[in-house]
Amino acid sequence: MDFSPFPYEGPEEMHGPILDALMRVVDPEVAMSVVDVGLVYGVRVDEHALHVRMTMTSAACPVTDVILEEAEHELQRIAPPGMAVEVELVWEPFWTPERMSPRARRFMGW
Repeated sequence: MDFSPFPYEGPEEMHGPILDALMRVVDPEVAMSVVDVGLVYGVRVDEHALHVRMTMTSAACPVTDVILEEAEHELQRIAPPGMAVEVELVWEPFWTPERMSPRARRFMGW
């Protein structure tokens, strides 16, 4: 992939499964993954927790709870037993269309 979707800190063997899990989380307003839309700001994994920082395209997003719950569900499916999964909603920096993947920009006609 020529597009680095988000900063990642943690064991390399978990990077691919985490990326795959987050690619399954779809923003229903644009019918694209949260990774392609650029909503994932970073992932950190340590021995106790898998922590994801995410944002939304707008503070008025009507599906915020659905997206966050789906992200947590998909990550829990791939997390080792006993590892906590934390999905944190952040608003800084603000989301901009420049965060979208090249594929998403093509899809949107940008």
